[in-house]
Formats: sequence, structure tokens, C-alpha cells
Amino acid sequence: MNKRTILQCLMAMALGAFLWACSQSKGSQQADSIKTQSEEDSLLNLVQYQTFQYFWNGAEPNSGMARERYHMDDIYPSHDKDIITSGGSGFGLMALIVGIERGFITREEGIERFEKIVDFLEKADSFHGVFPHWWDGKTGKVSAFSKKDDGGDLVETSFLAAGLLTVRQYLDKNDKREKQLAERMNTLWENIEFDWHTKGENVLYWHWSPNYEWEMNFDVRGYNECLIMYVLAASSPTHSVDPAVYHEGWAMNGAIANDTTYYGLETVLNHYETNDSPVGPLFWAHYSYLGLNPKGLKDKYGDYWKLNRNHALIHHKHAVANPNEFKGYGPDMWGFTSSYSMRGYAGHRPDRDLGVISPTAALSSFPYTPEESMAMLKKLYTEADSLVGEFGPYDAFSFHENWYLPRYLAIDQGPIPVMIENYRSGLIWDLFMSAPEIQQGLKKLGFYYED
Repeated sequence: MNKRTILQCLMAMALGAFLWACSQSKGSQQADSIKTQSEEDSLLNLVQYQTFQYFWNGAEPNSGMARERYHMDDIYPSHDKDIITSGGSGFGLMALIVGIERGFITREEGIERFEKIVDFLEKADSFHGVFPHWWDGKTGKVSAFSKKDDGGDLVETSFLAAGLLTVRQYLDKNDKREKQLAERMNTLWENIEFDWHTKGENVLYWHWSPNYEWEMNFDVRGYNECLIMYVLAASSPTHSVDPAVYHEGWAMNGAIANDTTYYGLETVLNHYETNDSPVGPLFWAHYSYLGLNPKGLKDKYGDYWKLNRNHALIHHKHAVANPNEFKGYGPDMWGFTSSYSMRGYAGHRPDRDLGVISPTAALSSFPYTPEESMAMLKKLYTEADSLVGEFGPYDAFSFHENWYLPRYLAIDQGPIPVMIENYRSGLIWDLFMSAPEIQQGLKKLGFYYED
């Protein structure tokens, strides 16, 4: 089934459901409500389908993995069209499950793609079981992210591992083919030496290089996008770390709980170890939580649902307040994260605002801000549809600077279909959280769920 046929089916299904519901309705108000719901479901189907396609039709063909970037104008200043990303591919694995369950591809097609990806990962460069940020998709050789970042990247590896675990839990263990695939994914997971990345200290280090060893010297402390790395490190059945690595390193002996108030909302945790910025870019509320369910999740430092919901609401309030008077901002045009910009790749947040809006920030926040995210989605697909292409909304744009490029990044497209699915059905959360190692790791670190 080709793209056009699938899109026609999606729209026809939504229209059919709407017409049937209206025929059963006894009042115009109820009919209006049903019509709105049908239109919204159709939009959610469409944006999930398009963003899923980044990881399906847009994947690098040899590896089946996600390209780091995909430029529809075919202009690649760094000549990196075939560079693939470990973290973005982890998001893509989850997106492929969404694609199967939403009927965008068959299960058989999905299993074939999972096998291609595992075939690649088993042969590609890794370092103590830890994958690099980038590979050459044609050869499987590491492609340096920067001069000294030419080895293992534990953060990006953790995003990939979360995807592998989610797929492992999805596979049917009563099917011989799927069981074997699950076992191969499990081996990749168990090979990751999280303990190596402590250097014997009570903190995790981001990078290790066979050429520069620990010279990057990036110890990961304080709240950011890396919570999932610490959860996985505690959960590993083969290379686990002691709880002190989390409490003394990540949580900085409790200093992580030093929150502030911004736009009238509590930030819950200290978002930056090294400066006074009150909140980070919005991907911090997404990357770790594609699989890790924040609903009711707490530990002695914070309430993670409140943390993420307030983070998203702060970004929305900033767009509404628009203190810099940037063109286009408002209640239905918002969202700031790390993305492309007029100045190259940049980290956007309320206190460092270049006038750039990144659609992934609002759309991946659907679980936290459903009304505000839906307003953004409707605006994009009605009044601003020139900002939407084959793989969904383009990465970023600026009305104020009249800056628009038809370009995508894997790490921005990936969270959209996954977090929308978590909003709609909780599917990816349910799968990841069903992994027994994750339950044990969370308990080990002192996490618990509370209604």
C-alpha cells in the first residue's frame, strides 16, 4: 500500500466515523463535539503517519537506521546525508511499533526492518558495548561527532537501548522468528558496559574514545535529558551501577531538588548545574520519557509528571506572553527546543529565545498539554501547512526572521509519533515499563509510582 492510498484510507476512516456518529446524535451540540473529535483524530493519524515515514521511507537503506538529518532541498553543507544516528534510531524503533499498530506497515514489514537494524548493530563499531553518536550508514564505521567524540556515547546509546528494550517487549516470544530477534536485541542490551563509564566514580561519564580516552570529561550531573541513562545503568543485568552513582552524581547529593518558580510554575528540579537558567529546551521533557512513564512517577527529589507538565506549560506561557515581541508567537504557535535555526543548530528555551519555533516541542508534549498541543497541530495543518512536508512539520522556522527550510532532524521527528501514541493509548510506555529490569532498576534507585 503506497503513501497516497494510506492517507486516503486514514481520512476516509475518520470521515466515516464522523458521519456515523452524527447520524446517531440527538443534538447539534453533541454532533459538533463528535465532529471535532473526529477531525482531531484524523489530524493525529496524519501527523503520526508522516513522522513515522522519516524512519521508514526516509531511513538509510543499508542499515535500516535513521539518518541524522534529511534535507528535502538535498543541500547538505557537511556532506552527511548518509550519516546515521544511534539515539535517533532508538526513537525510530519505537516509531516503527507505532507504525505497525496504526496499520501504516504490516507486522511482517516491521519485523524485517527490526532484523535489518539488528544485523547492522551486531557488526557496527561499538566500544565496551557502547555505541557512537554517529556511524557511516554504508560501512558501520564510527563517524566522529566532534574531534574527540569518536567513540562510545552513553547518552545516545541509552536512547537506542530504550528503543531496543521496547521492541524486545513487543515481540511475540511464542513465535520462533520473533523470539530469536528478541534474544539478539537482549544481547546488545546486556553488552552495554554502563559501569565502565563511571571511571570508578559515583557519576556517569558521557563519552569514551579509543583515541582520546576520557578527555571529553563530561560527567553528567543535574537535571537534563539524561535521566533514562541513569535508569538503564541501574537496570542493567550485566553492567549495573550502584545507587550512589545516581544519588551522588546525577542528583548531586540532593542539590538537584533546588527548584525555582518561572512564569508562575514550579520547575520541580534544578535544570542546570552550571548556570541560573530556570528551564531547559523542551526535549528534556521528551527524550527520557518516550518509554519511561512519568505519570505518577516520583522519587525523593521530585514529581516527574509535574516536572514535565510544568516545563511544557512554561514554554507555552512564554509564547503567549511573547516578551521579545517575536512575530507569530501565540497560544497556537509555540514550542522551543534544540533544533535548526538561522545560526545553525541551537538550543532554544524561554530565556534564550531567537524567535525560532520548533514544532516537535509542542507536538511531543501532547501527554502533558493536550489542548495547547492540539491548537498548535491544527494551526500547522490549516493556516501554516507550507511548514509541513513529506515527513511532517519541518524541523524549525522563524516568522520573525522570515526563515524557513524544508529540513528534518531524526531526534526531533522521532518523539512526535511516539509521544502522541503515549497520549492516545499509552502503548510505548506500557511496553517499556513491562521490562522486568526497568522495574527493578527504578526500585533500586528509590523511584515509585503514586496515583
